[in-house]
Amino acid sequence: MIAKKPFEIARETLKQLTVQKLAPTPLNYQRIYNEIAELPNEPIFPAERLRDIALALPTKTPGQQKQRGLLESSINQLNWDGVKNALMAYGGFSPPAPTPSTPVHVPVPEPTRVMALAVETPPSVVEAPALTADFFAQIARMIEYVQPALGSDDERFVEQTKTLLQTLRQPQTDAITAKQMLANYSNRLSFAAEDQAEIKTMLLKLLHLIIENISHLSLDDGWLKGQVDALMSVCVPPITLRRLDDVEQRLKDVILKQTEAKTHAVKAQEEMRQMLAAFIERLASMTETTSGFHTQMESSAKLIEQAKSIADIAPVLKEVVGATRHMAQDSQIARDALQGMKKKVEATEAELSKLHQELDRVSAQARHDPLTGALNRQGLDEAINREVSKVRRMDTPLCVSLLDIDNFKKLNDTLGHATGDVALTHLAGVAREVMRPQDTLARYGGEEFVILLPDTPLDRGIEAMARLQRELTKRFFLAGTEKVLITFSAGVAQLLADESGAQAIKRADQAMYLAKRSGKNRVLGA
Repeated sequence: MIAKKPFEIARETLKQLTVQKLAPTPLNYQRIYNEIAELPNEPIFPAERLRDIALALPTKTPGQQKQRGLLESSINQLNWDGVKNALMAYGGFSPPAPTPSTPVHVPVPEPTRVMALAVETPPSVVEAPALTADFFAQIARMIEYVQPALGSDDERFVEQTKTLLQTLRQPQTDAITAKQMLANYSNRLSFAAEDQAEIKTMLLKLLHLIIENISHLSLDDGWLKGQVDALMSVCVPPITLRRLDDVEQRLKDVILKQTEAKTHAVKAQEEMRQMLAAFIERLASMTETTSGFHTQMESSAKLIEQAKSIADIAPVLKEVVGATRHMAQDSQIARDALQGMKKKVEATEAELSKLHQELDRVSAQARHDPLTGALNRQGLDEAINREVSKVRRMDTPLCVSLLDIDNFKKLNDTLGHATGDVALTHLAGVAREVMRPQDTLARYGGEEFVILLPDTPLDRGIEAMARLQRELTKRFFLAGTEKVLITFSAGVAQLLADESGAQAIKRADQAMYLAKRSGKNRVLGA
C-alpha cells in the first residue's frame, strides 16, 4: 500500500468533515486526520497552557530553576513524558524508570518533524565504553560518603539512594540508564541538600533565641556573659568541628568554676541561715532574761520599800547586783557569738566574690588572647595536641608555621605601643580572612604567631604563608595620618613521624630566624 502524502491526507480530512457534517474544529480535524493517516489519536498538546503553568512555578532554589528549565524544554519538544518527569521532580517525587518515549504526532511538515525527532534523540553512546564499572562504583562510593550529611528522615529519598547504588554496582549497567537515574537522583538530591541547609539555619536561629533567653534569665548579667559570648561566636557560619570543640573546652572551664562558686554560695547561705537562727535564739534568750530581770527588779524594789534597816537592804542589793552581772554576761556572750558569725559570713562572701571574678575572667578570656582574639598559649597547646593526634590516627600531613612581625620594636619606638597593638590585631584579622576554616591561628608571644595547617604538606604550607604575605602588602592601616605597612618573616615545618608538636614549632622557629637573617619578609621551610 502506497503511503499517502500529507496534502492528500489533509484534502481527504476536509472531505470527511463535509460528508460527516462535522464542525471544522481543530479537535475534529485532528481526529479525522489521524484516522486517515492511521496514527494514534493523541490529544492536542496544550503548549501555551503548559507554558503559563511553567511561568507560574517559583524558582527560589537552584533545584527549582533546573526543573522549570527542563519543563520548558519538554514543552517546546511537545514531550509529555518530559513534562511529567519534570513536574514530579519539582514536587519532590522520583520520576519513573526511563522508558522509550512515544513522540506526539502532529500534522507538521516532514523536515520539521525530522528536526524535532533529532532534538529528542538521546546523546550518542559512542563514549559509553569509557564509562566502566569501576567508574560507576566510584560514583556509588561518593554518594555513600555524602549520605550522612543528608540524614535519613526522607524514606523515599533513602530508598531511591539504595536503588541507585544497587544499579551502579551492577556490572551490566549501561551508561544511558545510569545517566537517567543519576539525573533524577541529582534533582532529588538538590532538594534534600536545600532542606538540610534550611534546617541548619533554623536550628541556629533557635539556638540564638535560647542563648538570649538564658542571658535574660540571669540575675547577674556578668555571670553568663562569657558563656553567651562564646556560644554566639560559634553560632555564626561557617561552623567547624574545631570551633565547636574550642567552645566545649571553654564551657567546661566555666562550668567547673560555676560548680565551685555554687558550692561556696550554698555554704554562705547556710552560714547566714545559722547566724540568723542563732541570733533569733539569742534574742529570745535575752528577752527571757530581760523579762526575768525586770520581774526581779520589781520584787527587789518592793523589798527595799519594806526594809526598815540597812541590814534588811544588804541581801536585796546583793541579789540585784548578781542579776545585773548575769544579764551583762549573757549579753556579752550573745554579742561575741554574733560577731564571730558575722566575720565568718564576710570571709565566705569575700571568697565567693573572688570566685565570681575568676569566673568572669575565665569566661571572657578562656583560651584566647584578649588583644587579637587568636588562641593563647594554653589554647595552642590543646589545638596542636588535637592535630597531632589526628595526624597519628589518619596519617595526614600537618604543617606548623611560626611567623614574626618584621621591625616590630622599631614600630613601637617610633609610633608608640598603641600602634603596635593595632599592627598585631591587623595581622591577626588579615590572617583569619586568608586562612581556611580548618586552620588555627594562635599568638605565641609578643609579635610572634603560630598557624597550624592540617592536611597540608610542606610546599603548600610555604605557599599559604607567601599568600598571606602578599595579602598584607595590599593592605595598610593608619597610625594617625600615616599609612603603615607591616611584613613578617616565617618558618614552616611539616610534622615528622616521631616528632611532637613542640619540636615542630621549634624547627619552624629556627627556619623563621634564618628568614630574618636572609633579609626579612621571607618564608623558609624547615
